[in-house]
Order: sequence, then structure tokens, then C-alpha cells
Amino acid sequence: MDTIRIDHATLVTMNDAQEIITDGEIFIRGDSLEYVGPARPDGARPAADWVLDGTGHVALPGLINAHTHCAMTLLRGYADDMELRPWLETKIWPLEAHLTPEDVYWGTLVGALEMIKGGVTTFNDMYWHFGETARAAVEAGIRACPSGVLLGILPHAEEMVREAIAFVDQWVEAHPRIHVMFGPHAPYTCPDSLLRWIRDAARERGLPIHIHLSETEEEVQDSLAQHGRRPVEHLADLGLFETHVLAAHCNHLSEGEIGILRDHGVGVSHNPGSNLKLATGFCPLPRLLEAGVKVGLGTDGTASNNNLDVLEEVRFAALIHKNVYGDPTVITAEEALALGTRGGAEALGLGHLVGQLTPGRRADLILVDLQQPHLWPGHHVVSDLVYAARADDVRTVIINGEVVLHDRQWVRLDEAAVLAQARVHLQALLERAGVKAPR
Repeated sequence: MDTIRIDHATLVTMNDAQEIITDGEIFIRGDSLEYVGPARPDGARPAADWVLDGTGHVALPGLINAHTHCAMTLLRGYADDMELRPWLETKIWPLEAHLTPEDVYWGTLVGALEMIKGGVTTFNDMYWHFGETARAAVEAGIRACPSGVLLGILPHAEEMVREAIAFVDQWVEAHPRIHVMFGPHAPYTCPDSLLRWIRDAARERGLPIHIHLSETEEEVQDSLAQHGRRPVEHLADLGLFETHVLAAHCNHLSEGEIGILRDHGVGVSHNPGSNLKLATGFCPLPRLLEAGVKVGLGTDGTASNNNLDVLEEVRFAALIHKNVYGDPTVITAEEALALGTRGGAEALGLGHLVGQLTPGRRADLILVDLQQPHLWPGHHVVSDLVYAARADDVRTVIINGEVVLHDRQWVRLDEAAVLAQARVHLQALLERAGVKAPR
């Protein structure tokens, strides 16, 4: 069983007491944190297979991308500056119809490269060929919550549901870093019959559901016209919240809907970068937090963001709502960083495993280099992480007790080989779709 010791780092634990330890030590045995606390004297520190000098670095829980479509790296920059519905219906879905399983595998590996280098240790994904997302995540060494996108508007929707059920049954206990979910796309693309089918399959297996919800005002108005109820109210009436649900976006909520989310333990992924780019609205984050709803942060896909930088989402979450609410205190740096770490874990139902540096939890953590001019002089480490740090300040990434990136060098992956293979598959995808290659 491998062991790792990190000496003399500043520890931002994100634990229940929100402890910050200025001269800290971490000891990892196997996949779990064994010791998190003040640095012990030289003679009292156990030997380890890996000994990392944390001097000048901060150790914190790995960032969690609570909502994305990872293999959309293949579509980054393909269709920008459009409204959501035309963007999906005229650009994204037609091109995605030509995706092959191997395309998704290599596109996911590209996304894993980007996320790991930016300190992301867990991502929650909804995409086509979901088995390939899981396979790529295993190869990359990252923790993943893959779910198949299910669209009831397609002629083969029932076949997709059966494939999704077969997928979760195959992967539910197949790998310690894979946490499967069901992924109906949204209430406006999935008829009630399909949502009930997914509800029953998820409840029977004790598995969570990942769904887009109340992303646009149009979606809300359409739900009122069709069902006489707002989207959250409609899903509650269908019993979808009888199992754990991660709802992405939630930009347009009534006070009653916020209460429904809280009372049913629904987690929310706030995706500020994507929402800004698509002009879909502002998630009422302060109201959700005040109500006690579990909220994490997501990037959405790289076709609508256009990156997988969760640290940027942390900064957006801290800044945007100050302006929306006219109150610079409404979301603090500490609250924003919590959203990107333990908040995402709790929203996904993984708070017992990851999201904080606490003995007994999985060893998913990152080391961030504080010895940079843009992080000087270091008055407040959390403020520096939220308002000044950049993704490339992440130096070392440990996931499930395995060092996958060490001092910006890959331990597992061959970045050049992954990008080269992804380029080959991208070219073939564009040829099948009759789309010109990017310049």
C-alpha cells in the first residue's frame, strides 16, 4: 500500500471548522488521508514512498467540476456567440450526431488533461457514449461521475434508456473512482414517461440523477404553459427527487422552488461562466445558500464556456453576485472556495468521500504554488486563491492517493500523444459531418 507525506505546506482544510494550518503535514496511506494537522517533529514523521516538500505551497481539497460535458473539448470554439436553443439545435446536436465512441474517449482525455492541470480531481459528466467517458477517466486517473445524456425527443430514446441502465449496472461497482448517475438532459427534452422510467431505475438502484433544470426563462414559461407548474415543481410532482438529484444551472427559481430543492436535498451546480456566455440568467446563489441548498460549481462544456477552469468559476461566483445584489459582502472568498471544493462534493452526494482534508476521506488534493508575483505578499491565503491565483499555479495533483501530476509533470498521461490522437479523431468527425476544419 503506497504512502505519501507532504511536509510544511499551508493547509486549507475546508473541514467543518474551516481550519487553516500554516505549517502543516499530510500523511496518505493507500487511497485515504490518515493524518492532516500541524507538522510533526522530524523523528515523529513516518517514512513514506513519496515525500513532497510543501514549503511555499498551499494544500487544499481538489476542485470539483459539478457539471460538464467533458468530450466537448472537440467542439471548443465551434459555435460561439449564439442563443442557447439555436446553438443546440442548429450547431451542437447536428455535429454530435456524428460522434463515435472513440471520439468521446479521446475528447474526454483532452478534458482530463486540462482539468487535472487546473487542480480538478472530480468531474460530473453528461455526454454521449458514456462508457467511453468512464474508460477515459479510469485511464487518466481522475474521479468521475459519468451519466449518459438521454433525450426523449430522439426516435431511439427508449434504446438510449436501456443502454444507460446497462451502463450503470456494469459500472456501479467497477472502479473506486467512478460514481455513475442517470442523465436525462432536461424536462423540456424528456417527456414525463421517460422521466418516470429514469426515476424508477434510479430509485431501484439507489443511484443519483444529473439533469439540466431551469436554465432559461423560456424553459420556465414553456413548463407553465404545458404543465401549469414551474420546472422544479413539475419534477417534484413526478417524484424525480425521491432519489438524489444534481440539478445544473437553476437560474430561474421561485422562492417556493428553492424550498423544494432544500426539502428534497437536491444539489445544484452553479455554472457562472457558461451562463454569462449564453446570457441565460443568474443563478440566485445567495438565496440558495441562505436556504441551506447544497451548491457546487461547474464549467459546463467547453463549447459554451470555453474552458474547464473551475478556479475561474470560483472567482466568477465570488464576483458576479456582488454586482447582481449590489453587495460586496454577499459571497465571500471563503464561501466561493467552499463551492468549488466541499460544496461540489456535497451537491453530488460525495461529501462523505471528498471535498475536504479530513482523515478518513479519500486523498484527493492539490498543491498550489504561492511563490508567484501575482500572489505576493500573502495577506490572506483564501483571498489569494480566489481573487488572484490561476489554474497554472497548481503544481501537484493527488487523486485517490495517487500522484497523477507532480511539479507540473505528468506521472500517468502522455499529453502530446493524447492531443495528437484527439486531433486525428476531430478531423475524421468534421469530415463525416461535412464541416470545415478549424483554421
